Amino acid sequence: MAEDLQILQSADKAAQYQSLLPQIEALLQGETDLTANLANMAAALKEQFKWFWVGFYLVKDNELVLAPFQGPVACTRIGLGKGVCGAAWQQQKTLIVPDVEAFPGHIACSSLSQSEIVVPIFNNGQVAGVLDVDSELLDQFDETDALYLEELVKLLKF
Repeated sequence: MAEDLQILQSADKAAQYQSLLPQIEALLQGETDLTANLANMAAALKEQFKWFWVGFYLVKDNELVLAPFQGPVACTRIGLGKGVCGAAWQQQKTLIVPDVEAFPGHIACSSLSQSEIVVPIFNNGQVAGVLDVDSELLDQFDETDALYLEELVKLLKF
């Protein structure tokens, strides 16, 4: 596949995901390098949705360690249960945070981040990492985002 995305300009978020999902699947198909696939997925999501920050943290030595991302510099390591990423890892479920200031223990890598969604990535039944997405807008994420982002991370092979 050519490394160009067909960006769907639509007010319908589900339609945007439905257009993007097969494109990301094709982009990852046949590529076995995890770093390359994480980088392309982060870039594709950032390009489609113009979110403030899109990236991954991978579990290494009982910490989440920064992996490929798109956006400003970020926190490098996050402990289990710390911030939204650490909480999603610990709880093994997607967390949608409409206002990060209201989330107990939120880690502010950037004061511009207002809302966040974190999706755990599973490998053999264990959380191997998380997809973290931040927005400069309050209440940016919902169950539609959770549904499609959970489908997207299932495409990643560890």
